[in-house]
Amino acid sequence: LRSPYFPVFFSITVYLSFCLPFVALDALSSRVSWIRRYKIQQKTSVSWKMMWSCLALSLYNHAVYIFPLSVLHWYWRPVSYPVMAPGLLRVIWELAACLLLFDFQYFVWHLLHHKVPWLYRTFHKVHHKYTSTFALATEYSGAWETLSLGFFAAVNPMLLGVHPMTEMLFHILNMWLSVEDHCGYDLPWATHRLVPFGLYGGAPHHDVHHQKFKS
Repeated sequence: LRSPYFPVFFSITVYLSFCLPFVALDALSSRVSWIRRYKIQQKTSVSWKMMWSCLALSLYNHAVYIFPLSVLHWYWRPVSYPVMAPGLLRVIWELAACLLLFDFQYFVWHLLHHKVPWLYRTFHKVHHKYTSTFALATEYSGAWETLSLGFFAAVNPMLLGVHPMTEMLFHILNMWLSVEDHCGYDLPWATHRLVPFGLYGGAPHHDVHHQKFKS
């Protein structure tokens, strides 16, 4: 856990672990009707070429950008783990604070990159290559998008002074929500179905967003 290589290993391992079940669904959906009925865009399919393209870019971004920055961050701020674990209420409070702050930052970032044509064309358009979302397209993005959103996720726990265990839980949950938003399936147990009053749009909302924005 104290190794400078751990953040990169942790990030790519958790990400791929979350993507893998949806990759299996994509591979089976054309042959299994009960899987396909949960697919948001039922007339589309995900090819292995599309998956490999997304995986290759994600691994490239981790190797070229995230890895060296993680090592620099480790030297600048070595990991220190308190002896005592935080209480449950503290974990819930800190986790909610991290998620809400990141959600606000992402909302502003995302809005700007759609409202300002130059920002969209230069930085965000690559993420909208696929108009039908699938899990491995979650991290299909250029250097600026990878670094800026990664910066928010890395800095927020420091700004809020959360416990290291909460920080790790935040990264896990944040990554799951991102993958689920891009999975392309509206499953009965999806997070947006658990959050009341339609406060969280989830995969259906984000899939429509990708359908509308391409050029």
